Amino acid sequence: MGDNQENKDIDTSSRAYKIAAGRGVLNLPNKLTIARMVMIPVFILFFYLNFAGHYFVALAVFAVASFTDLLDGRIARKYKLVTNLGKFLDPIADKILVSAALIVLLTVPGFFTVYLGNWVIIAGGCCVAVIFGRELLVSGFRMVAADAGIVIAADKIGKFKTVSQDIAVVLLLAFGGFYELFPQSLAVEIINYVGLAIFAVAAVLTIISGINYIVKNIAVLKV
Repeated sequence: MGDNQENKDIDTSSRAYKIAAGRGVLNLPNKLTIARMVMIPVFILFFYLNFAGHYFVALAVFAVASFTDLLDGRIARKYKLVTNLGKFLDPIADKILVSAALIVLLTVPGFFTVYLGNWVIIAGGCCVAVIFGRELLVSGFRMVAADAGIVIAADKIGKFKTVSQDIAVVLLLAFGGFYELFPQSLAVEIINYVGLAIFAVAAVLTIISGINYIVKNIAVLKV
């Protein structure tokens, strides 16, 4: 009854719906997801290009790509345009985007070491390894669950983890851009500290989320 009522509330003849629905499986949410994947190499390109403000451009690309993640989900739910292609591509695009950002940041040690020393890059590498490990674990669980016909929903801790990762990447990229302009600025130093602190929080949330995920879904391994 509820689903029928929600479908009735959608005006399928409206211009907004037609734009969102598109043609076939390539509806607007899926196009946004694909666009997010296309923006990943663009982000990497601008991260490494050596010109004034290149970190700010990379930051803008990352921010737009992250925003499409929020936008495509809302559009898909609002207009009932959830597809198997979207379910498959969306989490992959998210993981590749964040993973790419974390990897390229590690390749420039100054993001981690400029104020706190070389030990931070080691800690950062460990945090990234933990984040990757968690994502592999969750993906494995979901594959096993899918084979058993079980749907595993995302938990709130995992969502907080994702948000904290995105914020950490944004702050560290902003730090890189400002540091090139104002290397002696206290405000820039504070941005670096806050970015690294949130990155550490993201790593802790990753561990908590991973443990919570296993405990809540351990029955999947018994099927």
